[in-house]
Amino acid sequence: MARAPLVSLRDVRLQDGPLPLFDGVDLALEPGQHACLVGRNGAGKSTLMKLVMGILEPDAGERAVQAGARFAYVPQEPVIVGPTLRDHAVSGGADPWTADQWLETFGLDPEKPAARLSGGETRRADLARAFAEQPDLLLLDEPTNHLDILAIETLEDELKAARFAVLMVSHDRTFLERTTRRCFWLENRRVRTLDKGFKAFDEWAAKVTEEEAESLRRLTKEIERETYTFYRSITAQRTRNEGRARRLEALRQDRAKRVADLPREIQLGVDAGPSSGKLVAELKGVSKTFLGVTSDESRVAREDPTSQSAPGATASDSPLATRHSSLPARTILKPFSTRIMRGDRLAIVGPNGAGKTTLVRLLLGELEADTGSIRLGANLAPVYLDQSRDELRSDMTLWDALTPGGGDSILVRGQSKHVAAYAKDFLFKESQLRQPVSTLSGGERNRLLLARALAKPANLLVLDEPTNDLDMETLDRLEDLLEEYDGTLILVSHDRDFIDRLATSTIALDGRGNAVETPGGWTDFVAQNPGFLSGESRVTSDEKKMPTPVPASLATRHSPLATPKKLSYKDARRLDEAERELETLPASIEALEAALADPALYTSDRNRFDKLSADLDAARAKLEAAEADWLRLEEMKAALAT
Repeated sequence: MARAPLVSLRDVRLQDGPLPLFDGVDLALEPGQHACLVGRNGAGKSTLMKLVMGILEPDAGERAVQAGARFAYVPQEPVIVGPTLRDHAVSGGADPWTADQWLETFGLDPEKPAARLSGGETRRADLARAFAEQPDLLLLDEPTNHLDILAIETLEDELKAARFAVLMVSHDRTFLERTTRRCFWLENRRVRTLDKGFKAFDEWAAKVTEEEAESLRRLTKEIERETYTFYRSITAQRTRNEGRARRLEALRQDRAKRVADLPREIQLGVDAGPSSGKLVAELKGVSKTFLGVTSDESRVAREDPTSQSAPGATASDSPLATRHSSLPARTILKPFSTRIMRGDRLAIVGPNGAGKTTLVRLLLGELEADTGSIRLGANLAPVYLDQSRDELRSDMTLWDALTPGGGDSILVRGQSKHVAAYAKDFLFKESQLRQPVSTLSGGERNRLLLARALAKPANLLVLDEPTNDLDMETLDRLEDLLEEYDGTLILVSHDRDFIDRLATSTIALDGRGNAVETPGGWTDFVAQNPGFLSGESRVTSDEKKMPTPVPASLATRHSPLATPKKLSYKDARRLDEAERELETLPASIEALEAALADPALYTSDRNRFDKLSADLDAARAKLEAAEADWLRLEEMKAALAT
């Protein structure tokens, strides 16, 4: 028996400047339905989610909601409120006990301060808030972004067990296949519905696309026949009338509209350049340990240059070891050996913060090993696509990003190409070229990084989380490109389907220093190494910052003096100061980012834009320093208390 929908949209229309974003959208979600919303970047998926949620109002059409229905929403970029994660989790009305349960389910400490969260923690804290609200309908916009594979699997398990309705936007095929029973396809400003899970989507979408292409071919033939009859037939010349002319014009307009609605496809290419040596990289008994760091390698452990010692020196000889000798050591990689040969496609997987970026830098020779040896092959020309997007400054325009040396052309795989033409290959409009990078969406920034990386010849391509924020069509094109790539590929990703399609071997890191290499992709790794990543907990977090207990032998190993019982006055004062900065700086950064997001600011007030950009960079640097100092001093405080 059909049930009344929790929410429905009927003939919804919404303008986006001069063009309609939605032109007669119909959508309905019944209680308990688990559905996905699929579409290209820029099609309006996030906007449609906000219409369903009631955050936005349509220009026309109707939104109907079942009386008393409760909604919860996890946006693409969650904002954490309150001093602790518990405060955030109860901010939507959940009781503290339920909020604590869901925070712990997603691997978070309810008492953890909310001022110093990484992307993965932020995502999981907002998921916990939404689940704790016990909604009738949960809306999730790219919920797997910044989550590691184990956290994604935890989310999958909870969604499969959930009795409430769910509408989700995601580029993760495996995630959607495991959690959905209906598909909404947003294409050409309308929504089509498939009453099956995502496993059936590709075949159905291909059939719909082919039917529309055939319909367009028939229309084109009809126009050709009508045109011939209208202008050349003797009979038509005697009977020609305005009605026939209007019909021909209507057919032409219909075809023009259909052609205009055909989505543009990203144009990807890559040049492997000159062939590298047969050996690309070889690690023999390589290990890496950082002193005074936690599992979040993106902060203190992000290979601070001061932590590097001379070749051949041990970890305990490094300046970092001397400076933080009272802090716990963390082993990123225990002695590990591997060999990468020309043409290999290597995937590196593991929990966030397990050391994947560290391993990549070891493989590239950018980081010294504590033990063992690293040998690089001859004639390597690597290109590294970094997930942090640090290459893109907020004050940089798209034009500047594509032409770092200036001018109006870019050298694309050895051939000069105008910057506007190359940007068009990556679906950028000419009007965007002079806009600041800060105005681009996450998907657009990732496409920009791809454009920069793929312009250079590279016989070694290193892609660190390349799938973030990309739509499925772009991912498919990227997969096709990489399958044909003649060089060597190193891929760091949490996208299981992407890994399975591309990888010929997989190295997994468990976050405790252990590494294992398996032929094949993710599915092969899981089959051959059950339980390797999970360890004691279902969710292995990149962001657990609880200090590791320090054995007395480690605390006193580097000093003949007795260990003091508390922080010095100077350190205690800096700890208080860092805590205040961690509470206030995120709000300041958010305000600066909001001001810079105004697309008119760059052209209307360049001086103010430059000042805000400089203030933003300074605030981010100050926050990073405060995070590092707080972490160092809290761990020192814990060590002294033992």
